Amino acid sequence: MTSRRNFIKKTGLVAAGAFAMPYILPSGRLFAATGARKANHVVFCLYAGGVRNMESVQKAEGNLMRCVLKGNETITPDIASQIDILPSNPLPKRLQEYGTLYKNFKYKEGPTGHYNGHTCAVTGVYTTADLNIKDHPANPTVFEYYRKHNSPAKTALNSWWISNQLGPYPALNFSNYAGYGAQYGANFIAPTSLLSVDGYDVLGNMKVFGSQEQAAISKMQSFMNYNFRKKFHDGDAGVINTESETLQLQQFITDSFNKAVSGQFNDPWGAGASMNNDMYNIFFAEEIIKQFKPELVVVNMQDVDICHTNFTQYCNNLRKADYSVAHLWNTIQSTPGMANDTILIVAPEHGRNLNGNTILDINGRNALDHTANVDNTGDQTARDIFCLVVGPDTVVVQDQEISGQSGESIEIIPAISNILGYDSDIPAGLLKNFNSCDLQSAFI
Repeated sequence: MTSRRNFIKKTGLVAAGAFAMPYILPSGRLFAATGARKANHVVFCLYAGGVRNMESVQKAEGNLMRCVLKGNETITPDIASQIDILPSNPLPKRLQEYGTLYKNFKYKEGPTGHYNGHTCAVTGVYTTADLNIKDHPANPTVFEYYRKHNSPAKTALNSWWISNQLGPYPALNFSNYAGYGAQYGANFIAPTSLLSVDGYDVLGNMKVFGSQEQAAISKMQSFMNYNFRKKFHDGDAGVINTESETLQLQQFITDSFNKAVSGQFNDPWGAGASMNNDMYNIFFAEEIIKQFKPELVVVNMQDVDICHTNFTQYCNNLRKADYSVAHLWNTIQSTPGMANDTILIVAPEHGRNLNGNTILDINGRNALDHTANVDNTGDQTARDIFCLVVGPDTVVVQDQEISGQSGESIEIIPAISNILGYDSDIPAGLLKNFNSCDLQSAFI
């Protein structure tokens, strides 16, 4: 057991260098932040992997989001018979009572695919074509705007992109846009991939290789080490770290591995077998919030995407996402340095179709896809989403519900830029002007 722990500890040090390190800013700046901040922290939660308004804010199956939304306590009986038991709401009120709920938000343009939706969410620009999932976005991300246009400058230790899955999502922490790029990117981590039973088995159970295999592995190791030893002046060096922050991150990852091995992450919320990947992803976001108190966090959830094959489990996971967001806000409000100084924004990346596909679940319910296309053909219900903005009562209008068509996906990044006080320093034409955004009405 000791050797396994030592291996994990060492692996944690390497893993930290591989995916979650702050960047050294180049000398000199083109811009200096001039705006007054509304708050010093923003958490943006991409909600659950494509949620249809009918099951969320419209409560067609009863209130599946009892921690977030007010009213209509009942749940359709066949759905209620198949859902997991969750702990009670960790908040004294429904989350929407702490802010403003836009019930008819829009993901207005571009294919309703998860990567397109995520790209729009972090860049504030619609993607009007299928994307190369192996490439970084064409437009700057919220992390780049935040780090480039703040004065004093902020390191990546202040900004985090936390994803439920790996796949193409690490590419969203910075763009290919001229003048921005890796030196302004965020830390990225996919905790449910790294800190999991499978991740532990892969990293903790070493395989004995023959001499030929060892030679190939040594070449790969040399290649990886070369890339991570690069300095900024080497060109597109990617992740560059300060020594002190590297040590902080290494210790955090090592401690997380040790906690995972000792079972401390097995049931952190007292939800038992109900804990799913979304809940663990939000839990790990909370660990980062408590440890680093970052000024900018983007975290996603994707487990409701089971709706492609199972409508009832989609509803079940929607409830878990609801509980997770309430738990996240409770943690924020319980963390010194974050409490009463944080804005939380919650929105799905896109919606789901009005009409189901041909796959039936245990209750005979049709599964749902999301098929609106770049040319605005397909099911337009897949463009309907909601947006919730919560925060201190001195900053955010409390318990406000806006039912008419109001706001769209590309307004969230301008809103974050305005909250953190650098929106006026972003070059004209990159983002929608916050002064023309419907999201203005959420703020006092």
